[in-house]
Amino acid sequence: MSKKLKVVAVVGSLQRPSRTLSLTQSVAAKLGESIAIELEVIELGDIVGRLGPATRRTDLPAAIEQQLKAVESADLVIAATPVYRASFTGLFKHFFDFIDHTALVDVPVLLLATGGSQRHALVIEGALRPLFSFFQSLTLPIGVFATDPEFSNYQVSDLDLVARIDLAVERALPWLEARIHHPSRNPQALAA
Repeated sequence: MSKKLKVVAVVGSLQRPSRTLSLTQSVAAKLGESIAIELEVIELGDIVGRLGPATRRTDLPAAIEQQLKAVESADLVIAATPVYRASFTGLFKHFFDFIDHTALVDVPVLLLATGGSQRHALVIEGALRPLFSFFQSLTLPIGVFATDPEFSNYQVSDLDLVARIDLAVERALPWLEARIHHPSRNPQALAA
């Protein structure tokens, strides 16, 4: 039996139902068809009242500390956010402000975003990729941006969106399979 990949998804949506959560679930389901995963989803809307007022990690309750540790020990992070004013949500950034700046070095990150229109499509390249570059993460080659019309009743329904999800997962698999076979976060170990 092969090792399961520990996947932690952070969903920046504050509302339910959520297109961002639906996109995340669709990507995780597609990923699970190709590789064994253990998925934990952190919905920031569920913790906004406890996360929002904190200014130091020591101010956070134990449950949120456990979520931060889950992200810091993930084999893959799925970072998913709705777009507000051309960027990720403030709460999404606030959550990642508490992540240790060395914890995600060389960790693969799959970037997802949703927005009302294509006007926001560059959020993956202009906001999300730079955030995870700070952490020295390995942002995976293809992120997925989805617009409101690509969902029906908050579920992925557009065939072009399904194809983009399939392609993002297909392009991520070589990185993830390497992580299963060489779990060290040390890049020299992967080169050996």
